[in-house]
Amino acid sequence: MAASSVFRPGLFNHKVAIVTGGGTGIGKAISAELLELGCSVVISSRKAERLEAAAQEMRQKIPPSSPASVTTVPCNIRSEDEVKALVSSVLKRYGRIDYLVNNGGGQFSSPVEKIASKGWKAVIDTNLTGTFYCCKEVYTAWMKQHGGVIINIIADMWKGFPGMAHTGAARSAVDNLTKTMAIEWASSGIRVNAVAPGTIFSKTAMENYKELGPHLFKMSIPLSPAKRLGLPEEISSAVCFLLSPGASYISGATLRVDAGQSLYHALWEIPEHSSWPEAPQGENLDALKELLKTQSKL
Repeated sequence: MAASSVFRPGLFNHKVAIVTGGGTGIGKAISAELLELGCSVVISSRKAERLEAAAQEMRQKIPPSSPASVTTVPCNIRSEDEVKALVSSVLKRYGRIDYLVNNGGGQFSSPVEKIASKGWKAVIDTNLTGTFYCCKEVYTAWMKQHGGVIINIIADMWKGFPGMAHTGAARSAVDNLTKTMAIEWASSGIRVNAVAPGTIFSKTAMENYKELGPHLFKMSIPLSPAKRLGLPEEISSAVCFLLSPGASYISGATLRVDAGQSLYHALWEIPEHSSWPEAPQGENLDALKELLKTQSKL
């Protein structure tokens, strides 16, 4: 909220955006920057009190001369009926939907073998199915006839997602869904892109992982080529660019906003072991053993 947008004032005057998960973290930063640029924003999540507190904070930052406004609509994106009610409510109030930012999601840390079916379903339903419901309803109710821009927030899951297989699977699916919708909906004048954040620190994100949060974020710092964590405002500026006329020829793309983290180290450490099948016998294996023997002597 403290950062000022790098984009020109009034860039999104008289536009209307839905931002799911818009009351905290990355979603809050996106909503705040859109408001600063003149966009009216509807923020949505399951927790009405948290939404309203965020909206009150954002309203104090809107200049009196700005056409922007922020409103709240509680919605569980796992429910198709609630998503339909959200879209209907926005159209009733504003008469248009120019932008949809699918930021709402959630996950918990767990190795694969300890993820219960209930936990798996909850994460898939939120991160994948909820995104699908929002995209489909906004398309059907408005964008099919009027065009628009959709941005899906995914994750750094390019090397798999050890410790969070459920969200890795869901976010990978959304990456593919983004590409599919970009093609199927192009003739309606709809651009669909994704943003894949690296490790982004926010107070609410740390709290979501409870006692594990501080440890997770601290141990992530050396794994970033930037040697620091990203902040939500560094994602919001990327989202605003993709929503803007400056990105008018970009669709079906996924922008990695991770300081190169996806090209660098992985958080998951594999312990030393001898469980792998033996390598094939032959001169190459003999030469490898000799090399390793020589190295050990050094």
